[in-house]
Amino acid sequence: MPSHDARILRAAAVPTAAAGIVAIAIAAAVAGGKGLLGALFAVLLVVGFFSFGQVALDRLTRNNPQIFMAAGLMVYTTQILLVGIVLAVFKNTTLFETRVFAFTLLGCALIWTAGQVRAALKAKLLYVVPEAPSERPREAESERRS
Repeated sequence: MPSHDARILRAAAVPTAAAGIVAIAIAAAVAGGKGLLGALFAVLLVVGFFSFGQVALDRLTRNNPQIFMAAGLMVYTTQILLVGIVLAVFKNTTLFETRVFAFTLLGCALIWTAGQVRAALKAKLLYVVPEAPSERPREAESERRS
C-alpha cells in the first residue's frame, strides 16, 4: 500500500477508533452490557468494512489508476450494501441494544468518511500525472539557432 493510502487509512481509522471508544463507554454507562456489545459490534463493523474497502480500492487501482472513480463507487456501494444486510439481519435481535448499535454505526461511519475526505484533501495528490519534458523542444530550439 502506498504511503499516501496508508496515511488516508490512518487518518480515518484513528478518529473512528477514538469515537468508538467514547461511544462504547457511553453505551456501557447508559444501556449496560447489551449497549456495550451493540456499540462494540458497530465500531468493529465500521472499522472492518471501511478499512477492507480502502485496501480493496488500493489493490483494484494499483495497476490501472484510470478506473479509480468507478472502483471507488463500486467499493463504497458494496460497503453500504453489506452494512444494510447486517442491519437487516440483526433488526430484531436481543443479543445487543439495537438503537445503540445503529447510532454508533452511523456516527462511526460519518467520522470515517470525514477522516478520509480530510486526509485526501490534505494529501494534495496529483490527479493528472504531468509528462516528463521531452528532448524534442530542445533539439528544435538548437536547430533554429544554427
